[in-house]
This record gives sequence, C-alpha cells and structure tokens, in this order.
Amino acid sequence: MALFNVFNIAGSGMSAESVRLNTVASNLANADSVSGSAETAYKARYPVFQAIQASLMSPGAAAEPDRAADAAVNVSGIVQSTAPSTARYEPGNPLADANGYVYSSNVNVVEQMADMISASRSYQNNVEVLETSKQLMLDTLKLGS
Repeated sequence: MALFNVFNIAGSGMSAESVRLNTVASNLANADSVSGSAETAYKARYPVFQAIQASLMSPGAAAEPDRAADAAVNVSGIVQSTAPSTARYEPGNPLADANGYVYSSNVNVVEQMADMISASRSYQNNVEVLETSKQLMLDTLKLGS
C-alpha cells in the first residue's frame, strides 16, 4: 500500500542522517590529530546523499500505483576533503618530518559543529514525520469504530 511508503522514506532519511552524524563524530575526534606528512594527515570525510525515486529508476514502475511513490535517501559514498593540511613547525615533536614540520588534519571544527546540528535536526524532523504519520493512521482507523 502506497500509504506506508512514508515510513520507508523517513526511515531511509534517518539512516542517512545517522551516517552523517557518525562521519561528523569521526571528523571531530580526529580534528587535533597530527602526522609526519601531508599525505598521511587525517582528511575530513563527508557522506554523499542520493535521492532515489523508483518510478524514475525502473521502467514501467509508474504503471504500478504502489511503486510510483517509492522513494528513499541513499548514502552513495563517503568522500574525503581536498583542502590542504596545515603544516606547523614543531622540531621537538616525535612525528615531525626531516624539516621539523608536523601536519594537522584539515577538519574545520566550526563547520563540523554546524553540520552536526543540521544532521541532528534533520534526524529529528524524520522522527516527527514518522510520529505524525503513525498518529494520522491511528486516527483514521478510529473513524471506523
């Protein structure tokens, strides 16, 4: 029944936002990490979301009314930031290269905190969609009694 697709859509959105929250947590956990080279320094990671609509993905799906509204949010991958690492001169650091530099991660903590707030609110919005849909279905069932 097409009416229940809202649960699948909101559930896939919650799953995608959960991946986003986990990526932000990983980025924040590694924000202060350092390395002996720019290549091995931690690079911030970002999930790539993809909106999927079944009627566009499979031929003939539009002819099936229950499948025409199938949709979801998919995490198609995780990409690394291309921003350069910051080099700091710390000749006493055991991780320093031959020139005395250590390379810190390219994680922008302020950007990650804003992304965390956005992901958390999006997750909460999907929970609210589920709760509202559930309540509307229960109220609809009560009409018949």
